[in-house]
Amino acid sequence: MSKPLLLLLPMLAATAVYAAEVAVDVGHDRLEGGATSARGRAEFDFNRQLAEVLATALAQRELAVRRINFAGDIASLAERPQQALGADFFLSVHHDSIDEAYLQDWEQDGKELTYTEAKRGFALFVSAGNPDPAASLRCASAIGAVLRRNGFQPSPWHGYMHLAADAENGVWYYDNLVVLYRATQPAVLFEAGVIKHREEELELLDPQRQARMADAVATGIAACLM
Repeated sequence: MSKPLLLLLPMLAATAVYAAEVAVDVGHDRLEGGATSARGRAEFDFNRQLAEVLATALAQRELAVRRINFAGDIASLAERPQQALGADFFLSVHHDSIDEAYLQDWEQDGKELTYTEAKRGFALFVSAGNPDPAASLRCASAIGAVLRRNGFQPSPWHGYMHLAADAENGVWYYDNLVVLYRATQPAVLFEAGVIKHREEELELLDPQRQARMADAVATGIAACLM
């Protein structure tokens, strides 16, 4: 074997084993649980459950996964992108709520709770302040397109408050989200659905639906990072 080829072998081997790395951030934390569902469950629990399924789906596509806040002990928003330094893509997993003006009262298991019928569906957010807004939008659109092909519907609700980035695929600009504009790589915040909607809350807890949604999100990310 020639000497030049011997010198190239370590480089070729490193290239062969390289896998793009996705930083998956679980939104909110154990103490500040985020939104409260129609049945009184903290958003953080929904976020962590879906993030676990998503991490598995990403690994099945031979993408490296960096888990951020899966233990729920990171309260600082700025700390999350800091922990993602060096990753190729950042995704923050959340579940959505709605303004109080659109909530209705109901009783569940002896508790006075609130719900909505005005809003449901997923949403994806990107920031123009991210260092690579074009790649952030490209990845968000890819995720949204695969979700739609798999039967998931984006919520049009955010058009009342946010500038559309790709409304057809459920992508909106939300420039002042800390986890997006402080990220050093393309970054997207994913709202999987509206936990204040009573029917969608139950759907979001269904393991088979979680697996389908995670598979769709992982497929979109993998396609974007190729």
